[in-house]
Order: sequence, then C-alpha cells, then structure tokens
Amino acid sequence: QVQLVESGGGLVQAGGSLRLSCAASGRTFSRYTMGWFRQAPGKGREFVMAIDGTRTRTYYSDSVKGRFTISRDNAKNTVFLQMNSLKPEDTAVYYCAAREGRVLTGPRDYNYWGQGTQVTVSS
Repeated sequence: QVQLVESGGGLVQAGGSLRLSCAASGRTFSRYTMGWFRQAPGKGREFVMAIDGTRTRTYYSDSVKGRFTISRDNAKNTVFLQMNSLKPEDTAVYYCAAREGRVLTGPRDYNYWGQGTQVTVSS
C-alpha cells in the first residue's frame, strides 16, 4: 500500500513557475513508477509526465514538452513536477499517482493516487 500527498499548488500568472511535490509512504518507493496527471473542470484525467523507479526513463505529454520536468528523490520518497512557462490552459487539479512496473500513461494503469492539488494560471 502506498499513500501519496501532493503539495505546491497555487495561483500563478501566465509565464510563471510552480513546483509540485508528492510525498509517498512506504519503504519500497524506488519500485514504483510515479506519474503526474491533471484534470481540468469538465474534462477527463490527462497524463502529464511519468518517471520510472530507477530514474532512467521519463515520459511526457506533448502539451508540456519543454516546459515541465519530472524528477524524484528515492531517498526522500518524493517526486517533483517543475512547471515553467505556465499557461492558462495548464489550470487543473494535479494528481500524483503510483504503479509498480514500467511506465504507462493511462490513468487506469495506476493503482495509487493522491488527493490532488489545484494549479490556477491567470492570464
């Protein structure tokens, strides 16, 4: 069982930056692929980025390419999402998720979810 807690969301102007964190419980954090998803009002949950347990593979959505970066600190059981050059269309609730095994990008492939953190980008 893995418990995830996100933090770092907030209100930012377009062009600004935010760094989201996701703290995970448990001793086997490095076994899990960690992903970030987001959900805007009235829309489905969308894949943003993911990183495997050994930090050798990362995947990203084209919508965030060149602007967002995912990283993890296995010693601190934490995964990060650095978001730069934010746009109003990045406004959403951002969720951290975990799964055992290789990186996949579908929400249904992830077993554990955080409660979400709101990111609002004003124009």
